[in-house]
Amino acid sequence: MATLELKGVKKSFGAVNVIHDMTLEVRDGELIVFVGPSGCGKSTMLRMIAGLETLTQGQISIGGKRVDHLPPTDRGIAMVFQSYALYPHKDVRGNLGFALKHAGVDKKEIEERVNNASEILGLSDLMTRKPRELSGGQRQRVAIGRAIVREPDVFLFDEPLSNLDAALRVHMRVEILKLHQRLGNTMVYVTHDQVEAMTLADRIVVFKDGQVEQVGTPLELYRKPANKFVAGFIGSPAMNFVNANAVDSAVMVAGTKLCSSKSAAGEVTLGVRPEHLILTEDGPFSGVVSVFEHLGGEAFLHMTLPDGQLLVAKLDGENSFSTGQPCSLGIRPEHCHVFNKEGYRIAE
Repeated sequence: MATLELKGVKKSFGAVNVIHDMTLEVRDGELIVFVGPSGCGKSTMLRMIAGLETLTQGQISIGGKRVDHLPPTDRGIAMVFQSYALYPHKDVRGNLGFALKHAGVDKKEIEERVNNASEILGLSDLMTRKPRELSGGQRQRVAIGRAIVREPDVFLFDEPLSNLDAALRVHMRVEILKLHQRLGNTMVYVTHDQVEAMTLADRIVVFKDGQVEQVGTPLELYRKPANKFVAGFIGSPAMNFVNANAVDSAVMVAGTKLCSSKSAAGEVTLGVRPEHLILTEDGPFSGVVSVFEHLGGEAFLHMTLPDGQLLVAKLDGENSFSTGQPCSLGIRPEHCHVFNKEGYRIAE
């Protein structure tokens, strides 16, 4: 296990800046998740840590030792890619032990490491199968096992679950979390799926256009997003944003005070999470139902306000609405988020 430090890391492709001056410390044994939309730079940052991309500027250290000048094999890392990249002509045992055999590791030690990884990942009964005889989840476990046998200081995961179906992603997400709890290694995990980020991470790093928007625990980002981008990216469904005005510290929507903020003044944006909206008879948000999605135990109500703004409310599945039906929603003050014109969070 080891710490991972990034100091002033920049990456440019010609005149295009992909990573802007990133500084971050990943603690020993921490599972940190890089999350953000496609093209935001998270995978490029991971590839620089792995040594698959060169730095334009900055330093990368693992366990207190600078490694950005070293080849990937000497950095003490193991990477699990989006594609399984298994050798089709080798069975599971052969795939797990190939890198160790290539590195000249003693046969007995290879056997011990392979057996240990197979036990951890539940692959013991599949050791003689070829990749074509495995399911997608089994192949991904082999890919993860191939990283485990190397006994790295840092594990790097580059969207490892994106090729799996929804049910299998949930299962494998739990398995990766159990793996981290069992091994205790430092892990960096890249995904565009904020649900994966929220469930896996000790801390989350939110990327946008090559810059870090916020770093924090999942609950810190959920409860106190630094800006509208983080607020809209973290949480499912996404946070609602409504035009509001602040007068004498009172944040008003359609003439109704919803919360107080001493730092707010003039035109502001009110952020409201769908799960915090509640049905009322005469709430501050009144409009008509445009879409009602019934998902069994829960339902999503899409409502159009008189000025054309849209709201999504997450309700109990016992509710039922028809398109065009009038509806009224409310929110408690403690669940309001207020942002200034520039999109940054305003302190309560």
